[in-house]
Amino acid sequence: MTIPSTTLNNGVEMPLLGIGVYAPRQIDEVRPAIEWALEAGCRLIDTAAAYGNEREVADAIRSSGIPRSDIFITTKVWNDDQGYNRTLRAFNRSLERLGLDVVDLYLIHWPIKQYRHETWKALEKIYTDGRARAIGVSNHYPAHLDELLTEAYITPAVNQFEFSPYCYLPDVLDYCRHKNIQHEGYAPLVRGQKQNDPKLVVLAEKYGKSTYQLLIRWSLQHGAVTIPKSVKPERVQENFDVLNFSISDEDMALMNTFYDNTRVADDPRGIQ
Repeated sequence: MTIPSTTLNNGVEMPLLGIGVYAPRQIDEVRPAIEWALEAGCRLIDTAAAYGNEREVADAIRSSGIPRSDIFITTKVWNDDQGYNRTLRAFNRSLERLGLDVVDLYLIHWPIKQYRHETWKALEKIYTDGRARAIGVSNHYPAHLDELLTEAYITPAVNQFEFSPYCYLPDVLDYCRHKNIQHEGYAPLVRGQKQNDPKLVVLAEKYGKSTYQLLIRWSLQHGAVTIPKSVKPERVQENFDVLNFSISDEDMALMNTFYDNTRVADDPRGIQ
């Protein structure tokens, strides 16, 4: 199975479907989950310093035997490490834990007001020094990006934010498309909270897929890089078995109406 990719605004190719490794119950679940995902065709792994599992990501990649150049690795600078010099030091620590000289994508995890510009300047240096193939942000909504772009020399390549039919904000997607920033959706499965939503169940039965697969497919059809998380082998496999069907325009429009602001993380609209 070959997973399609998208071309970022700097020409770098990024897979559209990958695995997120946020906060599994036990750290020892990370390595096997990634190994199962790689076996299923995954070539995008999304981690972060705050997840505390960058070393486990490195171990899984090393044991897979897959060439490093074939795997797209994202990590992020955490809030406590933001600011110019602190970000540079945090990036060095992430590289050491990942066993890498270059990361594919480095993101600002959250928009911390007093450090936004200094942190982005550090990411621009990391990028111009050739130590990250692309740089971007996470959990940034239009107001945060408008502020960032007043001083940025480089437009973020990616904006990663929570994305499912239940927290679907078309204005955020439209903003990213207008600025040529690739949108990436985390928590597409809403951590199972909507697994049995009757509206979703009816549609899943129509397509002969699970509700989880339908949520992933919805995200992909919005053009979002999508990073579902699971640590169960059968679920990991299922998450990547979503390329053999399409949701109709009518059903996509219907799912777009499911919004009820259900979230698993903080709402960035509350961050000034």
